Amino acid sequence: MARLRVLVGAVVIVDTALYAALVPLIPHYTEEFGLSKTVAGALVAAYAAGALVGALPGGLVASRYGPRLAVLGGLALTALASVGFGLAEDALTLGAARLLQGFGSALSWAGALSWLVAATPRSRRGEMLGSAIGTAIFGALLGPALGAGASLVGPEVAFPAVGFLALILIVWTARTEGVPAEPQSVGGLFRALGERVFVGALWLMLLPSLLFGVLAVLVPFRLDEAGWGATAIGAVFLVAAAFEMFLAPTVGRFSDRRGRLLPLRVALLASVGVSLTLAWVRPALAIAGLVVVAGLCYGAFWAPALALLTDSAERFGLAHGLSFGVMNAAWAAGNVIGPTASGSLADLAGDSVPFVVAAGVCAATLVLLGLSSRSGTRTLRVPEENLNPRGEFR
Repeated sequence: MARLRVLVGAVVIVDTALYAALVPLIPHYTEEFGLSKTVAGALVAAYAAGALVGALPGGLVASRYGPRLAVLGGLALTALASVGFGLAEDALTLGAARLLQGFGSALSWAGALSWLVAATPRSRRGEMLGSAIGTAIFGALLGPALGAGASLVGPEVAFPAVGFLALILIVWTARTEGVPAEPQSVGGLFRALGERVFVGALWLMLLPSLLFGVLAVLVPFRLDEAGWGATAIGAVFLVAAAFEMFLAPTVGRFSDRRGRLLPLRVALLASVGVSLTLAWVRPALAIAGLVVVAGLCYGAFWAPALALLTDSAERFGLAHGLSFGVMNAAWAAGNVIGPTASGSLADLAGDSVPFVVAAGVCAATLVLLGLSSRSGTRTLRVPEENLNPRGEFR
């Protein structure tokens, strides 16, 4: 189990580091290729677009052929895309490489998380998923540092090095014992998508990725206008991710003991406040501090929402691979909508508007969550008839 946790952690670190590495490089590529905020937002979103396209295929591979094969395929695509990104000489090639990185991550995440859940008792699921999220955040922490390093040594050196690391992980994965596949048709997914709790959990996975997408596009521009370079911008997101990394396992354990909805309500309320504050604050140091606070508020969604999703998937008999595949789709949709919409809104109406809209979406979600809980939606429990004698889903 410990070996598997380390392997899963290494896989998600590579994925999230590549996703976050672009943040401090946005001003650099904007200047080099003459990009508008809208196009820069689209470049940030290309990774998530690839994950969106690869979400269902990744889930199907993980469930039908086993999590290990999905991880191997995802790592192979990641290695190829990393080399392409490092050697890109125009914005179109950058976008294509980001798209392929995202597609590979969809396979890796569906395989790695379903592999981890299959080996974890249900009573510790929130904690284990929180640990996985914390490890992923550590990758996001390394991402800005990777981007800042690439600005110093050159992308043609930094990103192919990540591709080489992915090749090492391929060998490690191939030598690790897998878990049985859970063959299932897409019909099971459609049945789950008809259930309110499952769809609500997907929305609560989409929302933080949308919020982080807004943050990743607009904050670098503000700090760049204040004279901050790629290294300083990367350091801000580095500190934010460091705090978020330690928060995720704690929130996951809390959700195991007190239910999934309470930490989600707190995260929503806090996200309303920090988003509205980001809309109006202008001093660079204050913005940097708010990025750290926003990382904690937005990051508090991940563990309880992901645990709620897997609880719900088990209740309706959905294979773990498919549930994590559709989770990838929700995450990716938020990361497509957040950067592209915020970049477009900023070009049209100014930087404050996207943050105000984000706060409004969080407030509306908080109201709907309250209505759902009053109608009886509490911590979701799997019916006893769906459990085997060891307390696991049949």
